[in-house]
Order: sequence, then C-alpha cells, then structure tokens
Amino acid sequence: MSGRRTQIILIAGAALLAVLLVVFLVLPKMSSVNDAKTQLDQATAQQQSLESQLAALQQAQDEADKNKEIIARVNQEIPPTADEPGFIMLLSNAATRAGIKLWQFTPSTPTLNTTTNLSEIPVTFTVKGNYFALAEFLFNIETLPRVAKVQNATISASGETTSGSTSSVPFLQMTGAVTFYTTDTDSGPGTDPGTGATGGATGSTPSSPTAPAG
Repeated sequence: MSGRRTQIILIAGAALLAVLLVVFLVLPKMSSVNDAKTQLDQATAQQQSLESQLAALQQAQDEADKNKEIIARVNQEIPPTADEPGFIMLLSNAATRAGIKLWQFTPSTPTLNTTTNLSEIPVTFTVKGNYFALAEFLFNIETLPRVAKVQNATISASGETTSGSTSSVPFLQMTGAVTFYTTDTDSGPGTDPGTGATGGATGSTPSSPTAPAG
C-alpha cells in the first residue's frame, strides 16, 4: 500500500514539475516567439512599404523629363502671369493668318474663378472679313499655344466690300468675346498683380490699332 502511495506521490510530483516547467520555461518562450513573430510581421510590412516608396521614387525619376515637359506645356497654355501684351499679340497673329483686314481687341479686368482657382481674362473683339476668314479666325483662336475659349460671337453685315465696290465680296463684321486664363490668382479686382506679371493689373488696356485694309 505504501508503495502505491509512493508511486502516486511520484506521479503527482512529476506532474507538478511538468506544470512548473511549462509555467517558467515554455510559456515565456512562447511569449518571446509571439513577440518575435509580431516584430517580423511589422518588419515585413515596413519593408513592403519602403519597397513601394522606392518603386514610386524610381518611377518619378524615370518620368522626370516627361513631367518637366508636361509642366512646361501647361505653363505655356495657362501661364503664371496675365501677360496681356502676349495674348493680344496672339490674337493679332490669329487675325493676320486668317486674312482678317480690320480688327480690334479690348481686354477687361481679370477675375478669379474660385472653382478652378484660375484668373479669367475676358477680351472683347471686333473683326471684319469674309465668311471664310472669320471662320478661320475662330479656329485659330481655339488652337492658340495659350488656352483660349471663345464665349460668344455674332456676325452681321458691315456695309463694306473688299475693294469698295458694290460688286465686290461684302465684308462681314463679327463681334464677340474670348477668355484667357492664368494661374496668377492675384490677377483681379482688389488684389495686387502677381510678381513679374506684365499685364495682371486691373483695368482695360488700350485696344490694338486697326489693321489696314488689304
């Protein structure tokens, strides 16, 4: 009987020892393993994030020249200054290329469009020529190197002819408005013109001289 009791005590002692080993040796190791796994997962996620950032930087570097070209083109189409003399020259060239004989352009005060965050510069125009010349003039405006949008145009008889004779082809007169744009948000009422702007000040500039009849 005593031998069986001894056997039970030994078994209980072994079980207790096993529990103590689990508590003091196995559980801390398991905790360390879990911590290590968590750190590994975090390191893996960080590595993936860094690899994504590196790939984005490499892509940006590869596309740098292309992006510079895009920025340069946008700055030309929607320049950082109003440059009224510049777009008046563009309109004059558009009229000349179309064979327009008489023209007049009058810029108005720039206004800020809070939706697009661009300053809009309205320009009213009066031009005279035959129908095909007027149509080509509008096409030339829409294809200028600087973005321009024709807002309206009205054609009427001018009472003039190409050579002053009633048997000649009559001139038509077209009046309308075209809008130019600039990223200079200081171009407009109640603001100071952007630094270096050549035409960002408020108010109208004198209209261009009338072109001589050909």
